[in-house]
Amino acid sequence: QVRIMESGGDLVQPGGSLRLSCAASGRTFSSYAMGWFRQAPGKEREFVAAINRSGSRLFYADSVKGRFTISTDNAKNTVLLQMNSLKPEDTAVYYCAQYSQFTYTGGDYDARKSRVGSWGQGTQVTVSS
Repeated sequence: QVRIMESGGDLVQPGGSLRLSCAASGRTFSSYAMGWFRQAPGKEREFVAAINRSGSRLFYADSVKGRFTISTDNAKNTVLLQMNSLKPEDTAVYYCAQYSQFTYTGGDYDARKSRVGSWGQGTQVTVSS
């Protein structure tokens, strides 16, 4: 049974930065692609970023490209999300995900063919002055 736990959520001013961390245990960490999703109040959960199991391919939602960076530390079984230039619209609960099926086609993340096997409980990020 995999356990996933996020940390690092906080209240930050617009233009500020946060780094989210996700610790995963119970499975060989480097055998799975990992990702971050978020859900704002009244909205559906949406994809934010993902990294393949080798760490060689990174994928981002258009809304966060150039501002967010996903990375992994396989020695520590953690995945990080560095968030810079935060905007009020980034306010959401952020969820870490371990994929059971991860597909990308022509260099693009394929959400229709990818499946998340395990979710964390989420961490709140609030961007407000």
